[in-house]
Amino acid sequence: MIQTKAYVRQNADGAFRVGKLDLSLDSVVIAFQEGHSPETIQQMYPALTLDEVYGAIAFYLANQSDVTEYLARQDELWKKLRDESRSNPSPVVAKLRAQKQAGNASSQ
Repeated sequence: MIQTKAYVRQNADGAFRVGKLDLSLDSVVIAFQEGHSPETIQQMYPALTLDEVYGAIAFYLANQSDVTEYLARQDELWKKLRDESRSNPSPVVAKLRAQKQAGNASSQ
């Protein structure tokens, strides 16, 4: 019996995922846009099978404008999260930064 597969799915947060371990579609598409072959992408992300990589690329090519808009939104989201993290670091990050600054000051 021939089986049909859905290689890309969207989770409750709106993020597109590929494979059983829910790798982000972003990772596959960006690697493809950078010129990596499907075989190389599969080696980069061994949690994916080669057919999952091809399926994700086919999904991207069939929905290129929508996926490009999605990637732009994801990029903005990550930028916002990085900015928030920098302006309000966790206590551990703040302590590590202070230790690094103290180390840099003592070596000068």
